[in-house]
Amino acid sequence: MLYSKIEGEGKPFLIIHGFLGMSDNWKTLGQQFASDGFQVHMLDMRNHGRSFQSDEFNYELMVQDVFAYCQEHALENINILGHSMGGKIAMLFATRHPELVDKLIVADIGPKYYAPHHQTILAGLNAVDFSVKPSRAEVEATLSQFIHDFGTKQFLLKNLYWQEPGQLAFRFNLAVFNEKIEEIGVPLPSELVFEKPTLFIRGGNSDYVLDSDIESISGHFPLMQLETIPNAGHWLHAENPALFYQMVISFLK
Repeated sequence: MLYSKIEGEGKPFLIIHGFLGMSDNWKTLGQQFASDGFQVHMLDMRNHGRSFQSDEFNYELMVQDVFAYCQEHALENINILGHSMGGKIAMLFATRHPELVDKLIVADIGPKYYAPHHQTILAGLNAVDFSVKPSRAEVEATLSQFIHDFGTKQFLLKNLYWQEPGQLAFRFNLAVFNEKIEEIGVPLPSELVFEKPTLFIRGGNSDYVLDSDIESISGHFPLMQLETIPNAGHWLHAENPALFYQMVISFLK
């Protein structure tokens, strides 16, 4: 069963993190949504955070994981929000299980194919040698040789934890990601459609959702609307949480 953090009472609201992320990334926004009358479930997907690790890793399996989670917690008539990889999971879940979903929110990702583009990040993560028992500062120094963006580096460092005294490790399953990185970019199957209200939010400085993608998005999600957060990149919910929150809450209400 997937690990989750649950906040609040009310209508179920599932939040799914992106690749290399975890439920913790959504803690502040999750608490805000909870204070608005939602029961917020912030999930750790397989091979991420505190959830189980598995050699199998693809969107169909992750959707099955979310479905099993909903069955276990008797959730229905849910709102679901996903960022990046989490957005792909949320889109596939909504199209596979429309009877469970009321509204869908997708943050800075589309249903199209994305070519692998995490090579530099994976190179940095693979360069960390935990066998020499590095300190946090030494792990950060290694990552800095590959990853120059401060925000991305801090995001990745949130995955560090003390496996035992004196021994750091990453929470995610790096070995499987090295092998299955192609799975992150696969498109939503072309025949799938979700005919309920759907909100896409993109970052104005991000190139993940282009104007030229709108036609294909509306083919899958005929009741879609698109909002743009100006001057924000791919981490739009972290760069402008106030506007992101406002867009989501006005769509849900």
